[in-house]
Amino acid sequence: MSKKLFIETLGCAMNVRDSEHMIAELNAHEGYELTDDATAADLILINTCSVREKPVHKLFSELGVFNKLKKSDAKIGVCGCTASHLGKEIIKRAPYVNFVLGARNVSKITDVLHKDRAVEVDIDYDESQFAFKDFRSSPYKAFINISIGCDKQCTFCIVPKTRGEEVSIPPELIVAEVKKAVDNGAKEVFLLGQNVNNYGRRLANEKVNFTELLRRVSAVEGLERIRFTSPHPLHMDDEFIEEFARNPKICKSMHMPLQSGSTNILKAMKRGYSKEWFLNRAQKLRELVPDVSISTDIIVAFPGESDEDFEDTMDVLNQVRFEQLFSFKYSPRPLTEAEKMEEVDSEVGSDRLDRLQARHDEILDEMKSINLGKMVEVYFEELRSDGYVAGRSDNNLSIKVKGSEEWLGKIAKVKIIEVSRNVQYGEIIA
Repeated sequence: MSKKLFIETLGCAMNVRDSEHMIAELNAHEGYELTDDATAADLILINTCSVREKPVHKLFSELGVFNKLKKSDAKIGVCGCTASHLGKEIIKRAPYVNFVLGARNVSKITDVLHKDRAVEVDIDYDESQFAFKDFRSSPYKAFINISIGCDKQCTFCIVPKTRGEEVSIPPELIVAEVKKAVDNGAKEVFLLGQNVNNYGRRLANEKVNFTELLRRVSAVEGLERIRFTSPHPLHMDDEFIEEFARNPKICKSMHMPLQSGSTNILKAMKRGYSKEWFLNRAQKLRELVPDVSISTDIIVAFPGESDEDFEDTMDVLNQVRFEQLFSFKYSPRPLTEAEKMEEVDSEVGSDRLDRLQARHDEILDEMKSINLGKMVEVYFEELRSDGYVAGRSDNNLSIKVKGSEEWLGKIAKVKIIEVSRNVQYGEIIA
């Protein structure tokens, strides 16, 4: 009988891809098969996130639960960003954990499996050219890393301390992985990096920027859609935006992490751009691609944020009118500059977050009627239990239609017949 692997993935799309890599390696070299039943697992992995405080607290809560329900001889491993920054501390706090594997050490999964209480968290380890075995969570799309690590020094962010310095994966390896995914049935690829449009850092053989990489990837025959996350507003030059606008394979949705609308706070965050620069880039996007969907991240109550600073954020929200918003109240993270800064009163922060989210809900309600009756092309990738199939439009609208599995992996023209804030309902036209 095959051994069973249960894996819980917290955090971002890069963690999803890291989990896919570990699943592939464990299957190919150790014979593990996935299970969604932790009580049946021989190995339980938690792939962690440390960007915010809540997932870190969740880790130790989850570990306690898994330790109680696991088989007596099952192993538990902690992986990812929290593993990188807590290291041996995890085993001290949870001595039943068998090993700890940092976010920059994914390729070592089969090694640590056989070393009880192993801790591998070297953030200088370079696995950018490691040939991982292949596994995809979905046969219809492929997550593909184009870089690892981050060179930015944002004062609120722990990622450079958990994923190390930024290294770009050679373009020929990326294109080869795209071709393999397409050959296996994927019509869409999702390019991943902490700052994808800073691609080209530490490439050994040739100078290739992100715009050129997009051109090379789009030349792959059979590939129909390209998505990516996350571009950095600082590196959104005209060449990049114009390629985004005119390349028909690039999906017309852009994630632009604002973080704050105040130039003063952006400077304190060491983001490298101003409110005016962000607005200028968003305006250019809207002008060149009228149907573009723009999403963002916003932190409210960053240390030193005044009422005026917060109003600047509200002003950007009202001007750009983001189609999607990921917003959080600031929480200090270890190993960051901002950890030592004086925090804004918690109630003030909560009130600001409520205001921001309430205004965004109003904007979504104002915008949603625009989509009613629209014709969009939807790539279907998920079968729902309620008789629907679901997918996304080119500009990232989540759309459900009545249908069966025959539509999975296909792109169809859909008319939107019902709208809400988060999902649209449609009917297939062709």
